[in-house]
Parts: sequence; structure tokens; C-alpha cells
Amino acid sequence: MHAIQVVRHGGPEVLEFGTVDDPIPAPGEILVRTAAVGVNFIDTYLRRGLYPSTPPYIPGAEGSGEVVSVGADVEGIDVGQRVCWVDSPGSYAELVAVPASRAVPVPDGVGDDVAGSAMLRGLTAHYLLDGSAHPGSGDTVLVHAGAGGVGLILTQLAKRRGLRVITTVSTAEKAELSSAAGADHVLRYGDSLAEDVRSLTDGRGVPVVYDGVGADTFEQSLASTAIRGIIVLFGAASGPVPPFDLQRLNPAGSLSVTRPTLAHFIADTDELRWRAGEFLGAIADGDIDVRVGQHYRLSDAQQAHHDLENRATTGATALLPD
Repeated sequence: MHAIQVVRHGGPEVLEFGTVDDPIPAPGEILVRTAAVGVNFIDTYLRRGLYPSTPPYIPGAEGSGEVVSVGADVEGIDVGQRVCWVDSPGSYAELVAVPASRAVPVPDGVGDDVAGSAMLRGLTAHYLLDGSAHPGSGDTVLVHAGAGGVGLILTQLAKRRGLRVITTVSTAEKAELSSAAGADHVLRYGDSLAEDVRSLTDGRGVPVVYDGVGADTFEQSLASTAIRGIIVLFGAASGPVPPFDLQRLNPAGSLSVTRPTLAHFIADTDELRWRAGEFLGAIADGDIDVRVGQHYRLSDAQQAHHDLENRATTGATALLPD
């Protein structure tokens, strides 16, 4: 089969397109022919060696496709069924062996590209709102990177729950996308960001900040948070947050900072399928619109990584088999 391999740690140039042996599903696994593969920031962290990985390996953990065979001890999943997944390594390939317990059925009305590239972002947005923090109806939240893959979905889900949403973006085009997703106020990054947030909240700040940018925004996140509020740091698109003195949280307003990861909110199969079912069901019902902003051929994975790391993407990014 055709696949992408990370041959060594480094920039996008270390992604090589070629052929490898087809995977064979083990007991409890299904073999899926991919229709779309998601490209995510964690793929770039692993490629660069910021997170542990051992080259050579096939990157990616998210995708969608059609089941072509099932291993022993698999029940409830049939050949020909459409499924998607978010945590099956080796997904930048034409065939992927997926543990049956991690496969999620794709409902009618949800396209392969959406199911294959937006599930990680959708599940992330779901646990951010219902897991890592619990903002209540009428609360105001700050969402950094409001035009990004998570930001657009998080904004829509937050509005469905009756929240007021302030987002940050870097360009006028992204401001339009964020507004279209329902953001009540869209701000530009900059030194005055915290002042602007407090101006919009009668000086109080927001009870919850969702920060997936990291180093470039963390100080502004702290300055934008209300007394007893929480900063949910869930990514590092601009680099990791430097070492931080926890004592600073006291005079800042008895603040909290959490650094969650999706894996801990979908480790249980029932919880995974509950979160996935709510997210995919909302798409199928037309309650939320998920934007796949970019489609690349599998062989163009280098360009996809380059564009993602240079903030030249909006919404989700999908690789399609060549």
C-alpha cells in the first residue's frame, strides 16, 4: 500500500511517500481502506521529536473509511461499514488496522472528509466544554485561534449551550470565519488583548479561557481570566509554555490552570462513543457546520504540514488517498 513515513525527526521534509506492506488485522481489530485522513498539530509535534516517537514510522492517528476485513473476536462491525477513529497510529496510509473498540460508526449525512479529519477536533471541543471545565449558560469564554479546527467547532458547540464567546484570530479572513461560526466578539492577537477582553466583560475577565496556542498567548490568557477562573491549556501551536511559577496564580485571582489531553476523556469505549455520537449527530442534524478548509493528496503530506505549522490553514485538514 502507499503510505507516508517519518524517516527521522525534523521538518516537513522528513515525510516520505512510498510503499509499505499492508497491515494485517489482529484479533479485535478491523482493516479499513481510508477515505480521508486527518492532519493535526500532534502529528507535527511527534514528527519534530517534541513528543516521543521512534522513526521510521507511519504518522497520523485519525481517519475514516470503509471496513474491508475484520479480525477474530470482532462483533458489531461489518465489512462495508463506514467508520472513523482518532487514536489508531499509522493512519497516513491507504489501509489502517483499527482496534474495533476504537472505531466509531459514521452516520448518514456526514461526509468521509469530515469524519476523517474533524473527529479529533470535535471530541476535543466536546471534552473542553464538558470535562476539563464546565462553563454554565450565560457565561463568557475566551477561545484562542477561533478560526482553527478546534476553535470553529468549539465556538458552535459553546453557542448551542448558551455561552457568550470571545475569540482571537490573526487575519481579517479568519475573523470572518470565526464570526460566521457564531463568535460574539472577535479580537486580534496583541498586547491589548487582555484589556479588550476585560472591556467586554465589565472589567471582570472571563471564567474560562481555552488556549491551544501556548507560548504566544499564555500571559494574555492569565491577564484575561476572572477571579477563580480557569485556563484550559490544550495545545502549543506557537510552542510550549515556559516554566511557570504557580504562586502567580494567587495574586492573579486564585486562578487555576489545567493541561488536559483528549486520551483521558475517551479511554473508556462508552465515553468515546457518547462524545462521538453527540458530535457526529449534531453534524448529521445540521446543528453545527464543520469546515474542512483544505484537502491534499496523501503524497502531498509535506505541504499539508508546512501549511499547518505556518498558520495558513482554517478548519480541518484532510489527506485523500492518491
